[in-house]
Amino acid sequence: MSIKVIKAFSEKAKTDPEVKEKLLACERIKELLTLAKEQGFEIDEDELYPPNEPQFTADQLSARMGKALLRV
Repeated sequence: MSIKVIKAFSEKAKTDPEVKEKLLACERIKELLTLAKEQGFEIDEDELYPPNEPQFTADQLSARMGKALLRV
């Protein structure tokens, strides 16, 4: 279920400039999880990491978060 929640949060960040800006500013997983929770999305941290398919794009994440969550 959490993958769907992550995808929904990612989609919101694509359409809401304020959320997009805050997501891009996240440098730590805890910051991302807190932002998601503030926006009404309960995300299971384990679902964020590979080998799960990434739900975010590189332009949505800081360089540090991209390295952690995307297959580079």
